[in-house]
Amino acid sequence: MSTAPLEGGMTVPPMPERTPKSLRAAIAQHAPQLLVDFDRHWRRDIADAYDLAPVPAFMARWWSEYALARNPKLEARVHRLEDEATQEAGRIRREAAKAEPGE
Repeated sequence: MSTAPLEGGMTVPPMPERTPKSLRAAIAQHAPQLLVDFDRHWRRDIADAYDLAPVPAFMARWWSEYALARNPKLEARVHRLEDEATQEAGRIRREAAKAEPGE
């Protein structure tokens, strides 16, 4: 695996093979701040499961989490957009709460 260049000389680690083991290794190496939640989610929903049906949803979630976390600029942009959306939704709800009967 090699890294992808970003502007300013930064690099983005590559995406791993699409397996839980490879994804966990990539998270441990390049986005260790996600590892506790990844492992907790794995133990809670997958590790002792007799049904592998939840694995694709688990992988989809953590695949995207890692894809964002490995690129600080992209991750910051997503968080900024989430914050803006939350603030706007709150503003709309506050305005909606002012509605009067018959309006």
